[in-house]
Amino acid sequence: MDDDDEKKAKSGLMRRWFVGADVATAPPAEPAPPAAALGAKPSWVQRLRSGLSRSSSNIARGVADIFTKRKLDAASLDDLEDVLIQADLGLGAAARIREAVARGRYERGINPDEVKRILAAEIERSLAPVARPLVIDPNKRPFVILVVGVNGSGKTTTIGKLAARFRAEGKTVLLAAGDTFRAAAIEQLRIWARRTFSALVERDQGADAAGLAFDALAKARELGVDIVLMDTAGRLQNRTELMSELEKISRVMRKIDSEAPHAVLLVLDATVGQNALSQVEIFGRTAGVTGLVMTKLDGTARGGILVAIADKFALPVHFIGVGEAVDDLEPFAARDFAEAIAGVESGGVTAL
Repeated sequence: MDDDDEKKAKSGLMRRWFVGADVATAPPAEPAPPAAALGAKPSWVQRLRSGLSRSSSNIARGVADIFTKRKLDAASLDDLEDVLIQADLGLGAAARIREAVARGRYERGINPDEVKRILAAEIERSLAPVARPLVIDPNKRPFVILVVGVNGSGKTTTIGKLAARFRAEGKTVLLAAGDTFRAAAIEQLRIWARRTFSALVERDQGADAAGLAFDALAKARELGVDIVLMDTAGRLQNRTELMSELEKISRVMRKIDSEAPHAVLLVLDATVGQNALSQVEIFGRTAGVTGLVMTKLDGTARGGILVAIADKFALPVHFIGVGEAVDDLEPFAARDFAEAIAGVESGGVTAL
């Protein structure tokens, strides 16, 4: 077979495996209506602020109650620390923020806005070291991403959003429907595969997830795919038999690629609060978590848990989510998050 024939054969194989309309023959898209007709969509920072409004409102209310017309003394600092702990920032961060607020101001007046600026600066200081992008190594092809987490954390939806992001960057993607316990999860990935023109490997409900992982990696190599996104069944961190299945999936993958999976993303539901700490600990030990994705920040008043997780584990936080739309998952930026949860205007953080 000459080079032209080989290219034609591979092109045909890719068209059969990548789900959706043939892009080459699809009708031209209708022109988009003017932005004014649709109404300007809020920016990511605006959506982040809206999503974190429950968390920031609770903190702002507590700070205002403490520091409106009060001197900065031991009692007010104790009250501030309590507010921060209740927001799930963790003992370490609460103590650091208390010290930063007190520094050089003891027995003097301090207004709530100044406290919030200090709060934002200290949260940014805690989160900046873990705000790291997910780097796809082009020399590892396919680059295999194993996605893990407990039931209901948003793993399958996160996979779909990541597939959309990677496809927009021009990468080819294969989705592996490894949550074989739930027919709904398999169907979800079928829909995302069609939406994103991604390949899909699936088996019947109840099939062996490790065997599917092997098939997915083999198919990805055959197709020359850039990225494999492997879904897994949700499992409670205290179910040892289910956690051991994750180890088996990784072992089976390494029969094809000794370095796979190249990234293990733990998807955390922000609404679970302190329970997220034990999830990070146990999944990290069992599945070798390399980075975090935090979802549902728009559904909780305890978004500060991300600070506590960063303090305790120092794992990279790659993405955060504040909604169901495909673009409601964005790379994590420490300053944007710190300003949003502290309730200060963008650019209102100053180094201390």
